Amino acid sequence: MTTNILEMRSITKTFPGVKALQDVSLAVQRGHIHAICGENGAGKSTLMKVLSGVYPAGTYDGEIVFENETVAFKSINESEATGVVIIHQELALSPFLSIAENIFLGNEQQSGGWIDWNKTNLEAAKLLARVGLKDNPITKVRDIGVGKQQLVEIAKALSKEVKLLILDEPTAALNDEDSAHLLDLMKHLKGQGITSIMISHKLNEIKAVADEVTIIRDGKLIETLDMHTDDISEERIIKGMVGRDLGSRYPDHTPHIGEELLRVEDWNVYHPLDHQRKVVKDANISVRAGEIVGIAGLMGAGRTELAMSVFGHSYGHNISGKVYKNGALVDTSTVAAAIDHGLAYATEDRKRYGLNLIEDIKRNISLVSLHKISKRGWVDSNQEIVVAERYRKSMNIKAPSVEALAGKLSGGNQQKVVLSKWMFSDPDVLILDEPTRGIDVGAKYEIYGIINKLADDGKGVIVISSELPELIGICDRIYTIFEGRITADVPRGQATAEYLMQHMTQEREKDNR
Repeated sequence: MTTNILEMRSITKTFPGVKALQDVSLAVQRGHIHAICGENGAGKSTLMKVLSGVYPAGTYDGEIVFENETVAFKSINESEATGVVIIHQELALSPFLSIAENIFLGNEQQSGGWIDWNKTNLEAAKLLARVGLKDNPITKVRDIGVGKQQLVEIAKALSKEVKLLILDEPTAALNDEDSAHLLDLMKHLKGQGITSIMISHKLNEIKAVADEVTIIRDGKLIETLDMHTDDISEERIIKGMVGRDLGSRYPDHTPHIGEELLRVEDWNVYHPLDHQRKVVKDANISVRAGEIVGIAGLMGAGRTELAMSVFGHSYGHNISGKVYKNGALVDTSTVAAAIDHGLAYATEDRKRYGLNLIEDIKRNISLVSLHKISKRGWVDSNQEIVVAERYRKSMNIKAPSVEALAGKLSGGNQQKVVLSKWMFSDPDVLILDEPTRGIDVGAKYEIYGIINKLADDGKGVIVISSELPELIGICDRIYTIFEGRITADVPRGQATAEYLMQHMTQEREKDNR
């Protein structure tokens, strides 16, 4: 009898005009953590949706064998009943229901035809203990962070007697502490005999927990590597993913820094709901023409709050301070005013705030700057197509045409559409909040090249990132922020992960002395 819990044999999945998977075979050993990696759009999530019944039997070619029996799942309910549970990158929890209600949604704990709430909360508490979550089961999901929500999803999977747990980019939206806890939990579940498949772009996490890694490129299987016996380096995995060597993770760049473009002075922001809590405190930052400036801070330090409040007061209450553009005091208190003064802000949440997912590429690109392609108040559709096509080619957006819906694109290509939208508005200063979150190393390299090109064109670029190596690799200067205060202004030559982290936790260290 095979030691494999799962075999997927010659899986081929076709969408209109696109072959998403071509003859892909995958074997997963029982009790192992099996990683799947590849560029955005390579077919990783599609393969897992085939496995879990999101794409039902009959919509693909090939065979799936689970626990030595051929299966043909027609729905997620069928796969879950067999013990295959998938947790998607976009978590499927109801924010208005409690943790316990979410765990047993569709699988209610009943007694005499009625929901037994005592049993529901008691069983939920047991499951939460298994995933290391101490919150009260009656807590609303909206009141816990993303990291804890991910654990609730796993607790929900455990309630269904999961045998094979599929996690799609489980740490993409998590900070380092939550990511480490989740990876430890995966190893703990492995000790309990639960098999996991993890889709991830984070090669350090794959090396930390995976037993095997399968690499997919352009819908085809490249190779499966044994992490314990094969000679594996991150460079080998990257080459398999992108089909070429990346001599460096970050493109070479020679900065040409000019005069100051933007300066923010004595910036203060209070929480939009808790008006007594100050989230940005006397912040001072600046960026010059041709300069790439980073903002480094722990989750909740105030990075995004600072950026959004400067850009049209999009976040916060009782905002005070001054914004200078080219030395002149300007008003950025509305989004329209910020755009008029040459500012652009690419949000960290591209799906919710950066794109209209049910609109096509061309409309998303033109949306901020419709006046540029309008005549007498009417949008020139032909001009809109010309502009969008220009960016599709120059930004290497992988889509059959500019008529493709933004929601159908991979994460990396969605991010390129967001950048195209703001580049078309021709700003002087671009604020990029987590511009490479959830995208693969090949797409990251392209984004870095775009950032360098913007700087070479004389733009000022501010990059907010949770990845210190990324900031060190692309920025000319880095601000650190802790609990809403700017704690250091670090030139490139002094920027090391240790030095930045020291200033990202500066006040806490002082308090502990």
